[in-house]
Amino acid sequence: MMQVSTTPLAGLLVLRPRIFRDERGHFLESFNAAAFAQATGVTAPFVQDNESRSGKGVLRGLHLQLPPHAQAKLVRVSAGAVLDVCVDVRPDSPTFGRHFSLRLDAVEQAMLYIPEGFAHGFVALEEGTVFTYKCSAYYHPPSERTIRWDDPQLAIDWGIADPVVSEKDRAGLPFHAHVPN
Repeated sequence: MMQVSTTPLAGLLVLRPRIFRDERGHFLESFNAAAFAQATGVTAPFVQDNESRSGKGVLRGLHLQLPPHAQAKLVRVSAGAVLDVCVDVRPDSPTFGRHFSLRLDAVEQAMLYIPEGFAHGFVALEEGTVFTYKCSAYYHPPSERTIRWDDPQLAIDWGIADPVVSEKDRAGLPFHAHVPN
């Protein structure tokens, strides 16, 4: 069973799995479709699992896919730690344009359920950070969008002055350029 907490952004949930620890290490159930649906009320049919490994200071994001290829995600850290950031890009949402950030790490093993309609990114806080996530839709390059991680309109405090950012993410467009009116 897992503990589920809401966030200030509707639909964005923090999940904390039950972890069994002893002298050998730990065991946790990272995903169980029936338990997930019961705890969250969400029956997201995850179809793709992804994993990235990042050095300290690597920033990835802010990424999203447009409908009809929008993705819900269930994200977690299996090694290291990140500052995870989600931005509400749902034009009809009362929290449109607001963001939520949370430290995710391999010790606590908290997860974030990110519904469709959010841009997502993270910065690695430790060397060798492994970030894993489930997606409810397949990667569809023509539907992918990248919002600038340092967009002044979003004013996200990433906690880092000079992150390592890919050329693709550096070329991201401002928030207002991605959002349908």
